[in-house]
Amino acid sequence: MKVILDTNVIISSFATHGLCHAVFELCLDRYEVVISPALIKEVQKGLKKKIKLPQPLIMEILDYLSEYAISFETKSLKPGICRDPEDEHVLALAESARVNYIVTGDQDLLILKKYGSAKIVNPRQFWQLSKELT
Repeated sequence: MKVILDTNVIISSFATHGLCHAVFELCLDRYEVVISPALIKEVQKGLKKKIKLPQPLIMEILDYLSEYAISFETKSLKPGICRDPEDEHVLALAESARVNYIVTGDQDLLILKKYGSAKIVNPRQFWQLSKELT
């Protein structure tokens, strides 16, 4: 199963050891986590600005993601699919990689509920779903 962990989930997983961290670890252990250059760039920016990690630690995290996730190039989508144009790269990644789930806390994505073959769920919903899948 292929899963996109949105930037907010990845950043939260390194900020605290709560649900997002558990979902992050679960996905890396059991599923194919999918990333893109745009997602990596956004994670890098968020780790620096939101949780103020030092640059060497940020680079370790990015190297870790690059090693354990599958990177896909994306194509541009027709504008207006998502109410926040900055989230369209996540949907483009879902389309390119043909993922099963997008795990996010972003309401602009969650309101869609589904995009193509990808179900869009929050971390708690994914955690519950993963229990049912095993």
